[in-house]
This record gives sequence, C-alpha cells and structure tokens, in this order.
Amino acid sequence: MDWVTCAHSAGCTGIASRPTGLCLAHLGPEDSRAALAGLSPGRLLDLRGTTVTSTLLGMVLDATGGRPGRARLDRARFTGDVRLSGVTFCGDVSLDGARFDRLASFFGARFEGNVSLAGVRFGRELSFHGVTVRGHVSLDQAVMSRDALFSEADFGHGLSCERARFDGYATFDGAGLGDGGVFRGARFGRTLSFRKVRGHAWFEAAHFASDAYLSATGRLSAARARADGLLDVAVARCGVDLRGVEVTGPANVRLTDSQADLEGAVLHGPATVTGRGRSTLTSLRHVDAGDLVLHGLDLTTCRFAGLVHPSGVRVEDCTFAFTPRGVRLSLRWPMLRRLSRRRAPAGERTLHGSEHSGEHGSGSRGDGPDDTGAAPDGPAALYAGLRPGDQATDAGFAFATTEMRRRAGHGRWGR
Repeated sequence: MDWVTCAHSAGCTGIASRPTGLCLAHLGPEDSRAALAGLSPGRLLDLRGTTVTSTLLGMVLDATGGRPGRARLDRARFTGDVRLSGVTFCGDVSLDGARFDRLASFFGARFEGNVSLAGVRFGRELSFHGVTVRGHVSLDQAVMSRDALFSEADFGHGLSCERARFDGYATFDGAGLGDGGVFRGARFGRTLSFRKVRGHAWFEAAHFASDAYLSATGRLSAARARADGLLDVAVARCGVDLRGVEVTGPANVRLTDSQADLEGAVLHGPATVTGRGRSTLTSLRHVDAGDLVLHGLDLTTCRFAGLVHPSGVRVEDCTFAFTPRGVRLSLRWPMLRRLSRRRAPAGERTLHGSEHSGEHGSGSRGDGPDDTGAAPDGPAALYAGLRPGDQATDAGFAFATTEMRRRAGHGRWGR
C-alpha cells in the first residue's frame, strides 16, 4: 500500500486522515462530521483501504451531493449493499483490489472519466445495467461470484475484462463497447448472453463453461476459445475469427454480409455455418468436424487443405470458384488437352502443382505452394467426401475425384 494506514489497529488498512491518524470509518462523531464537511461536489474522494458500511457510504454521497470528483477507492471493502443510482462521478474512479461483500449496483450511475476495477472481487450480484462511462473501463482479473449484468451499458472508450472470472450468469445485451471489448482469457462459468452488442469484441483463449451467445455489429474474435456447451455466433457486416476454437456442444455461426475463418477449429458436436447476402467462409483448413453443414456461403476463396473429415461436411446452396478454361500442353499423353470450366474449391490449381511444373496453358498454372501436403490421392478423398447440394457442383466434384485418383496412379512420367 502506498498510503499511511489507520492508527486504530494493525489490521486496518484505511487511509489515515489528518490530524487524527485515523481512517473515516474509525473517526469519532465530531471528527467524522468535520471530515464529511470537508467533502464537496467535484472534489477528491479518498477512501483507499477503508471499510465502508452502507451508512457511511450514504453519508459520503450526501456530503458530495451525489457528484464526487476523482475517487480513489483502491482496496476498500464495502460490507453492505452498494447502490449508486443517480450518482455522477466527475473524475476518474479507481477501485483496484476492492471487495464488495454484498450487492454492488451501479445501475443508472454515470462516470465522466475512466473506471478501473482491476482485481475487484464481487461476492454477490453486480449490476452495470444502463451505466454510462465516457472513458475506459477495466475489469481485468476481476471475480464476479454471482450474476453480472452489463446490458444497455455504454462504454465510451471500451471495456477490458482480460482474465476476468464470471461465475454466474453474465449478460451484455445491447451494450455499446466504444473502442471495443477485450475478454482474452476470461472464464464464463454459466450462460453468457452477448447479443446485439455494438462494437468490436475479442474473446481469444476465453473459456465458456456453459452456453455462449455472441452477437456484435463489429469484428468478433473467439480464436483459440473453448466452449463446453452451445456456441452461437451471429454477426452482420463484419468479420468473425474462429481459428482454433474448440466446441464440445453444438455450434451455430450465422453470417450476414460477413466473413468467417474457421481454420484449425475442432467441432465435436453438430455445427452449422449459414450465410445471408454476401457472406464468405475463407478457410476450413485442418478443421476437425464430424457433422458440419455449410449453407448459403461464398466458398470461392475458402481453403480446404487438411480437412479431417470431408465426408462429415454437407454443402448447401454455396458458391465455388470455377476452374480456368483453355488449352494445356502436358508432358504426358495426351500432350494437348482442352480444359472446360467446372466448379472446384479454391486452391485446386495448387493441388496440381507437381503436374503443372511441366505444363503450360491458359490459366492452368499453379498459384504457389499450398499445405494440402498430399499427393493427388489426398485431394481425391476431399472431393469424394464433400457433398455439394446442387447437381452441377456435385458433377464437377465427381469428375475431380476421378481425375485426382487417375493422377495418384501415375508417376510424373506416367503412360
């Protein structure tokens, strides 16, 4: 502690006032009245390390007219219910390491500056519903033992909850995140409702121990996150990063004019990715999913390299890239081949890279190395496993399967 502590006892960490050397909680009646008389709206409020009862908190708020200025409340302990409805904090507020034994309700409060709640422990319910903060809010490493309500709150310059712990139900529905919300390494013990949130949100390496509903108007990332229950993601006109995510239960991803990346995802339960408007899936590389449905997506740039269970992927009303048309000169017979257009996954040309090294033709040259890593029999399994829903794409994939197996049976200088 970087303050002189109360002389009442060795166990009291409250900041000492002059000239008594006691904290506000241990002042006598006359000294207490004098200390409270020194408070006024917009002035500094310093209760660091002090034990604050409901009665004392009410007296402090009355003395400041419900408009304290800069508030320093680090490591304070609030033993009764805290209700701050209608209170406006005119300066920055610091509550680092504070403890709330009972209800902590900031409902309807307003903060004109930044708010730091790093390492705070909330023993009961926390309500930030409808709170307006003009600055930035930090709840890094905070512990919320019961339900935490942040719905309809407005964080002007963002919210940070890195490595925070939400043991109860948590809701952020309708909140505005300003410069964005950071939840890296956070743990959600019960259902998380993160619907219709305005702004960007990052849940990298977060742990959802129960169901999680994520919906935001800005970029959303749950890369390397782990979900033990349902993971439901919905985004509009933005991107969603789900690389390396692991979901034990069902997974639903709904895109509206958006883009998603699932590279390296592990989906143990049934999963669905649906798109509306111009929605794109950019990568299914190394995805491990036994039951995955793709519907209404633009897959013209999607990479399928290393897809663990191609037969577990069903494709419905999706758009694939077209192979180039033209004439190709080959070192094997027949030396001159005419290419027709057909639907194929992106990167097919690089799947054929070894063959194209000795061939030239209109649009038939490979794009560069690709970690599909396998000889043509690997792509053949991919083509054979994928199940496109429309007849034209299915016919194109059937042709590609035969072609890949034919190439797998030849050496470079085959017959």
